[in-house]
Amino acid sequence: MTRAPVSLQKLNPDGLTHVELTWIEKRIEHWIRFGRVANDRIIDRRRRIVSFRAHAIFAFVRWAANDYGTIMSRIDVVRAVAANEPFTTLPFVRPGGEILLSVQGWPKVSKVLAAIDTTDAAGVDPCDAAPDHWRHVHNRITAGQEPRAYTLERHYAWLKRRKAEG
Repeated sequence: MTRAPVSLQKLNPDGLTHVELTWIEKRIEHWIRFGRVANDRIIDRRRRIVSFRAHAIFAFVRWAANDYGTIMSRIDVVRAVAANEPFTTLPFVRPGGEILLSVQGWPKVSKVLAAIDTTDAAGVDPCDAAPDHWRHVHNRITAGQEPRAYTLERHYAWLKRRKAEG
């Protein structure tokens, strides 16, 4: 017996990617480091859901601690997908997205945050940076090397390439 594939339209009728954020001071902290939020809905004083349009790039940070210190820190840079695109599931992200970068552990997370700050300092909004840059940052940090900085020149080259590809 074969199953019919479930379309993203059925999973996500509004076409947005939803991210559930939680903030319990010094215990569980989920936040968006960058990205253009299309919708923001407060559930209660500790939880809210932010939504992103298709193709939007955002950074989702998750941190948790117990009485003895940090037990988990993670950052994912994700591209929200359109209805006809494949996607990867990710905790607290519905339905999922294209994961451009995913690192765990505070030393690596802090390097990604530094790369985001460098991109910002170059005058480029990190959500507008080339998706390939975030893949590059992921690969270099995973290999224990420093990623190349994202410069205005690289950004202009990315914009020209995207325009040429149509």
